Amino acid sequence: MAAWRQFISVAKPYWLGDKRKSAWGLLALLVVLMLAETQFAVMLNNQAGEMTSALSARDGARFWSNVRACLAVLVFAVPIYAFYYYMRDAFSNHWRRWLTGRFLDGYLSGRKYYELNSSGDIDNPDQRISEDINSFTGRSIHFLLIFLGSAMQLVAFSAVLWSISRTLVAFLAVYAIVGTVVALWVFGSPLIQLNFWQLRREADFRFGLMRVRENAESIAFYRGESQERKQIERRFDAVFANYMKLIKKQRSLNLFQRGFSQLTLVVPSVILADGVLSGQLEVGRAVQAAGAFAAVLSAVALIVDNFESLSRFVAGIGRLHALSELVLKVPGAAEPAGTQQWIESREGDCFMLDTVDLYTPQAERLLVKALSLQLNPGDGLLITGVSGCGKSSLLRAIAGLWRTGSGTVQHPPLGTVFFLPQRPYLQHGTLRSQLIYPSPDTGLSDERLLEILKEVRLEDLAERVGGLDAVQDWEKLLSVGEQQRMAFARVLVREPQVVILDEATSALDSASEAALYQRLRDSRTTLISVAHRAAVLRYHDQVLELTGGGAWQLYDAKGYQFDG
Repeated sequence: MAAWRQFISVAKPYWLGDKRKSAWGLLALLVVLMLAETQFAVMLNNQAGEMTSALSARDGARFWSNVRACLAVLVFAVPIYAFYYYMRDAFSNHWRRWLTGRFLDGYLSGRKYYELNSSGDIDNPDQRISEDINSFTGRSIHFLLIFLGSAMQLVAFSAVLWSISRTLVAFLAVYAIVGTVVALWVFGSPLIQLNFWQLRREADFRFGLMRVRENAESIAFYRGESQERKQIERRFDAVFANYMKLIKKQRSLNLFQRGFSQLTLVVPSVILADGVLSGQLEVGRAVQAAGAFAAVLSAVALIVDNFESLSRFVAGIGRLHALSELVLKVPGAAEPAGTQQWIESREGDCFMLDTVDLYTPQAERLLVKALSLQLNPGDGLLITGVSGCGKSSLLRAIAGLWRTGSGTVQHPPLGTVFFLPQRPYLQHGTLRSQLIYPSPDTGLSDERLLEILKEVRLEDLAERVGGLDAVQDWEKLLSVGEQQRMAFARVLVREPQVVILDEATSALDSASEAALYQRLRDSRTTLISVAHRAAVLRYHDQVLELTGGGAWQLYDAKGYQFDG
């Protein structure tokens, strides 16, 4: 029941939302195709029985008449069968596209992707979106249709079976109920739990391999292969151990399933033997009964036959539901329950901090206490202090990424604030897309973009890579210094009111650093910088020194000296 409630929570928006007409229409088409397929299956089963009876009676005319009828049925049955499976997969694919879009909207809005990765509340959200949604939509359609198909099959073949032997119908009912109860009671919860952990362990293992690929150069410089091997092997050991538990439980399930299904091969013949041997029942009717018995059994024993895949499906539902609870919250929902205070963020004409207390995300450590300051448009603030005192954390609070604490951060509209990290993010795309990031397009001409590259001392880059439309792996192509120049180029493209720099010139030579800072000061941009070089002092008006334990001091930049 818990899995069912989770399934409804994830699936309901598609079936009752803006896509409900196409969803129900496609389902109706699939039901019609399934009805036709079931009817053809009944007709083919009857023809098989008739052909057997004709052979038994040595009636050639009757036999060939039924062969022709069987071939006529196949002419229609085969295309419908193929079209049914095509529509089933297409339906699943459309649902996946819609559900993936919904989760991406929630994941990328309000910086929830950042909160999830910082808090660690949920593991591998990327795998849940890419794989669990695919599994959810595909298996949902699969199980929905096989349940509907089984219901149709049950009705259609029960009528055939009832007309031949009511004893067989009664035996089937009792047999299927007992088998289903045993499967749920003995194998249900353990298999679901093991499949849930298997999905998680596999995702952790893949994540470890991804980290090696993404940090290949650093690992190579450190010669850290043995350490990485230990980390990856530890993750794989968890995959291996859990899978061993899983296959042992599945071995027991397979024994049960095999015995459950194989026993029924004998039962129809035993029950019908007296009628056939006494001549009251044709051999062909016995064949019909056996076929109908197998069809009805597969319908009523659906859970037993599909229990392994059902358990994997239920485990995936739990993972997807947990993600939906975090990323699909209603906008404007109340803050998390409890006594925890949060830093308030509001828009204003100037940048200001009002009595800000800042803690680490889980409130383990106080970073800044009762910080108050104001920056007028065009002013510059340099933040400095010993390593680990909270400089970058304060920038995160200013940007609204960290909110654990109290007080108020006032800032100009966020669209006018631009952040430059120490290691810029470069996506895989064209040179033009790197310059205008994060905007998808720009009104600037190609000539202006080339001028901006020249201003940040990357004048030969466009010619070197093949123009603004060249696509490269920019993180590998550009040095860290060139990447920092590219980040400054983005500032010149956007012309923001406030620029926040987190050691954004650490890889630049002094001349380039001075030129870029001077370019920002000339444009009357408000600067908030984290830096440790005395050379950048002259581009700022105030210095905020964090001394640890929440303490801080505010100085005039003129005359300030770094320790040593």
